[in-house]
Amino acid sequence: MDAPVASVEELAAALTRQSPQPYAKLSGVLLREGLITEAQLRAALALQVQQPGLRMEDVLLRQGVISAMDLNRAIAIQVGVPRVDLRRFKASVDALRLVPEKLATSLKAMPLCVLNSSLVVAVANPMDPAPLEQLRFHTGMTLEPVLAPEEEVLWAIERYYSGNIDLLASILDDSQSEADDLGYELSESDNALVKFVNRMILDAYEQRASDIHIEPYSGRRKSLIRFRKDGTLVNYAELPFHYRNAIVARVKVMCGLDIAERRKPQDGKIDFSKFGPAKLELRVVTVPTAGGMEDVVMRLLAGSERLPLDDLLLTPSNLENIKQLIAKPYGLFLVCGPTGSGKTTTLHSVLGHLNTPGRKIWTAEDPVEITQDGLRQVQVNQKIGITFAGCMRTFLRADPDIIMVGEMRDEETASVAIEASLTGHLVFSTLHTNSAPESVVRLLDMGMNAFNFSDALLGVLAQRLAKRLCPACKEGYVVEYETLGPLFREYTAETLPPDVHPDQVEVMRYSVLEEWGQHRGEDGKPRLYRARGCEACENSGYRGRVALHELLVASPRVKRMILERASVPDMLLAAYNEGMRTLKQDGIVKCFQGYTDIHQVRAVCVK
Repeated sequence: MDAPVASVEELAAALTRQSPQPYAKLSGVLLREGLITEAQLRAALALQVQQPGLRMEDVLLRQGVISAMDLNRAIAIQVGVPRVDLRRFKASVDALRLVPEKLATSLKAMPLCVLNSSLVVAVANPMDPAPLEQLRFHTGMTLEPVLAPEEEVLWAIERYYSGNIDLLASILDDSQSEADDLGYELSESDNALVKFVNRMILDAYEQRASDIHIEPYSGRRKSLIRFRKDGTLVNYAELPFHYRNAIVARVKVMCGLDIAERRKPQDGKIDFSKFGPAKLELRVVTVPTAGGMEDVVMRLLAGSERLPLDDLLLTPSNLENIKQLIAKPYGLFLVCGPTGSGKTTTLHSVLGHLNTPGRKIWTAEDPVEITQDGLRQVQVNQKIGITFAGCMRTFLRADPDIIMVGEMRDEETASVAIEASLTGHLVFSTLHTNSAPESVVRLLDMGMNAFNFSDALLGVLAQRLAKRLCPACKEGYVVEYETLGPLFREYTAETLPPDVHPDQVEVMRYSVLEEWGQHRGEDGKPRLYRARGCEACENSGYRGRVALHELLVASPRVKRMILERASVPDMLLAAYNEGMRTLKQDGIVKCFQGYTDIHQVRAVCVK
């Protein structure tokens, strides 16, 4: 017996092969296929006699003699129809539009596709003529029934009618035409639009997107919706132009913004648990654009759990240094990088490591993305005067051991943080800078007292997120030692002093090649990896992201350079000589470890 089909091509071929056995009894098929024995059949028939109205197959299922899947196989043989794997089969929008959701649900019939002018529909019992007759009458088409378990049929109806974005967009196109014909305005409360927005948010959540971008255009051009996935924007759907104002209004209604105000930017939050099945918050910003349009950007805040510090893929030396730094009773530790580089995730991992019953930890965040028991977390709200600096001052009166302030946005916040770290508190914060040495210079440029700052600073961790190679399909390839010269030059480009002696370069080359050689294949040669693409990663070759790190430890030498207001290159060279590895160097090592490839490292470590 053929396996269940999972595509239109397989289905078309199976329909030409199948031939019914109208005179075969189901019991005969079960026996012939070896699915039951004669004794089991006699026992089932005897029980059926005792309980009139009970079908023989129901008895076999109840007794556990046969599985639902095997029974499904036998029915397919008896009736002569293909079986379909509805969890893998992709139903067509054309078929879905022919059968309304209510009718499909009441008849327990799932429309799949149109083949040779016939509507193919999946049902649990192809021998029951009643639902098929109703579908023929409604669609005016000939039907081609196929077989699927009832639970799969119901699952597919729920999934496709409530969750097929192409179908919802198609329905919106129909609504647009109807609106044109009847001359009425489309509203943010239209049922199809509400379903569309909910499905869009759920799809973004299920696809692990970080942001949703809604981009309307003037004229009769469709609005574009894009997801940011693993740092890259990808197209998701297009929306009929009539709905460009309605979808923005719908999002505003969900987060309580003023739908009449379209000239000024607005920001708010959506608690999606009020609208859909996912426990999810979204931070929303609307931005007026040219032509009287409004863009919407929604960041997904999934209330994720913090990662253990040991799971951040820090190198052993960086991990050990960080643990030593944060074990100190007071001081300032900074994490820097651009927006979306994982700074908050790292800080919460550090706080989770320090979160013990004997410590009081206060945090000021905007927004609160990760929650932890034991932390007292405050949401910053500039509109009502709850600022980072104000929270810091309040925390100092609230008996803290550890303070985390989400971002050093201004001189006032930085000054209070340094003051707190000098008065017996461990302070953590973030900065939007490109590298660890640049963070030090940036704070001095903000007007910090160099003496106090150098005394308070424990260390600075810079980081980036590079795309991670898909574990299921990444491909390793051997790299010969003699071909590693260009990569070595790239590795040392930032850290070789201009007057370095050639002998020192050779010593460094030997050391670096030894480090790379630790990640050898079975043949003893170092390997790099490249993206291939498979179903698990949507043929992109990448799935998820990996962090690259650069840790500057505030050693006595680095503190002296802060007092001397040294330049960024001088501070970088001094930190490197004391063991710091730059972002690109950390990234290249992770290429040999198989986490990412050199193209992604170069993309995020551009100077």
